[in-house]
Amino acid sequence: MSEALVPLTELMTPQFCRLPFPSLILEAGENATKRFVEFFTANIRNPNTRQAYAQAVSQFLSWCELRRLGLSDLTPFLVAAYIEELCRKREAPTVKQHLAAIRMLLDWLVIGQIIPMNPSSSVRGPKHVVNRGKTHVLSSADARKLLDSIDISNVVGLRNRAIIAVMVYSFARVGAVVGMKVEDFYQNGKRFWFRLHEKGGKFHEVPAHHNAEAYLDAYLVAAAIAQEKKTPLFRSTRAKTKRLTPNAMNRTDALRMVKRQALAAGLPARVCCHTFRATGITAYLENGGTIEKAQAIAAHESPRTTKLYDRTNDTLSLDEIERISI
Repeated sequence: MSEALVPLTELMTPQFCRLPFPSLILEAGENATKRFVEFFTANIRNPNTRQAYAQAVSQFLSWCELRRLGLSDLTPFLVAAYIEELCRKREAPTVKQHLAAIRMLLDWLVIGQIIPMNPSSSVRGPKHVVNRGKTHVLSSADARKLLDSIDISNVVGLRNRAIIAVMVYSFARVGAVVGMKVEDFYQNGKRFWFRLHEKGGKFHEVPAHHNAEAYLDAYLVAAAIAQEKKTPLFRSTRAKTKRLTPNAMNRTDALRMVKRQALAAGLPARVCCHTFRATGITAYLENGGTIEKAQAIAAHESPRTTKLYDRTNDTLSLDEIERISI
C-alpha cells in the first residue's frame, strides 16, 4: 500500500476528514474527494458492510496506484485484470464481494458525475454455486457438552453461557447478539422474547427457549444490570479480571471467547460463532422442524440460505456410501 493510501477503515472515525486520501481520488478533484467520503459515510449504513467494502476498495485503489492509474484510466480490461489476479489469491466469495464493492463505488462516482461510465459494470466475477454451507456444525451432544463445560462460578462464565445459548436457540448472528440491549430481552405475556437487530436496520423478535431464558436470568442476576434497560446486555471484561465493563462486547470479543470455550471443551478448533447458528438450525430440523419456520426464526430472506445450514442429510449420505461393498 502506498504512503498516500491509508486503510479506509480509518474513515469510520470522527477524524476521517483530516486523513490523507488515495492519490487517484485526490487527483480527480475536490468533488471526487467529497463523493468518495459520502460513499462510505452516507451510502453504506451497515458498519460491517462498510468495513468489508472499505478493505476491498482500499486494495483495489492500492493496486491502481502501484500502476500509476487514475480514475480516467480505468477500463473494463484493467478491472478484469485486477479481478483475475485476485482470483489467484482469494476464494471466489471474497472475490465476488470485492467486485461488488468496486462496482458500487464506481456507480456512486458515475451518479456524482465524477466519471462518465462504470468500467466494472461489464466485468464478471468467478462462478460460485453453493449447495451446502462450510460452517462447522456441532451435534446436539457436543453443543450440550460445550454449554455444560463452561465455568459458571463467576459472572463472565454466566455471560459466556448466555451468549452461546442465545446464538444456538434463536439462530441469531453474533453481530445481532452482541448488539443487544438489556431491554431486548423482555417479557411478553408469560414468555420472554429476544429482540434482535439484524442487517439493513431490520429487527425481528424470537421467543426465548426455556434454556436460554434460564441462562439469561442467571447472568442478569449476577451482573446486576436488569434495571439498566438502555445499556449493553453482553458486556466486555477488564483484562485479567472477572469484572464486566459498561461497554458492549464486539464480534471479535465473542469469537475469542467461543474459541477458548471450545478448546476447553475438547471441541474442534474450527468452531466459531456462526457454528451455533448452523447447529441450532440443524437440531431444529432433526426434531421435525420445517425449513420455512427455520427461515423465519433465522430471519433469512430466502429458504435457500436456510437450507445451507441444514446438515440433517449428512448421516444419510454416509450410510449410503457405506453400501458400496468392494
